[in-house]
Amino acid sequence: MAAADRSPRATSEAIERFLRFMAAEKGASPLTLKSYREDLLQLEEFLASAGCRTAADASSTVLRKFAAGLHAAGYAASTVARKLASTRSFYAFGQREGWVRSNPAKPLRGPRRPRKLPKFLTGDEIVRLLAAPQPAAAGGLRDRAILELMYSSGCRVRELVGLDDADLDLRNATVRIRGKGRRERLGIVGSHARDSLRAWLDARTGAPGGRTASRPLFTNKFGRRLSVRGVARLLEKHLAAAGLSGRASPHTLRHSFATHLLDAGADIRSVQELLGHKSLVTTQIYTHVTTSRLLDAFDKAHPRAR
Repeated sequence: MAAADRSPRATSEAIERFLRFMAAEKGASPLTLKSYREDLLQLEEFLASAGCRTAADASSTVLRKFAAGLHAAGYAASTVARKLASTRSFYAFGQREGWVRSNPAKPLRGPRRPRKLPKFLTGDEIVRLLAAPQPAAAGGLRDRAILELMYSSGCRVRELVGLDDADLDLRNATVRIRGKGRRERLGIVGSHARDSLRAWLDARTGAPGGRTASRPLFTNKFGRRLSVRGVARLLEKHLAAAGLSGRASPHTLRHSFATHLLDAGADIRSVQELLGHKSLVTTQIYTHVTTSRLLDAFDKAHPRAR
């Protein structure tokens, strides 16, 4: 009886329940929730055209037709994979709630996606980029602190803009980072990053509001929390100044952080922990980068390589 009471009257109701669950219980970001909503609204439209009154009426056969339609529509492999993953998660939630007995989307498999090696900056390019912000210019101290911290800790840009003063511990050279699914980890703050952060905080403390535990670590010219787009804009500006236009995105600094650590002999498990990866498989992409570079060096330098 309890399961029947929880059965949604319409697919749209089931979708809203799922999104609330992902936000409250799984800590999904607004961007993730937006993707889920778009994917599931497309599923809802398909189910209606297939004669399903609610999401609970869909069978594995119906959902295979949905997957086939995505392929036929010419979506990129990565997009098809994401939409099918959203569908599987949605029905796993339905099984948890009791409005489906088993997950009809479980057999769905996304297309095999070609694995792209992450882009990164070389050590020399990183040095040029980090030197680009001018401390005397407006925002220069802040921008240098941002770039230094991103490269030192390997944090994602969304994690960076979410930092508050209380998250930074300069005495112990660490920063508390809140990652995906609300998982927390400690990032390392190297000596160059510490110096840049001290300079930024000293300059910022003189502004109205001073330094408080809940104050955003990085703010815009209005004293409000810096946005993800704001970080992207300042990076574009400094890449251009360093002669590296088009060479990087905010995530490239994270890729560079991991690649340089592994190149220097860091243990992959330690890198996994610093990146906040749940699975070692995700971190292993960076070993492919270093292997690729070794093979390239061998091909260029070894007299018997070819």
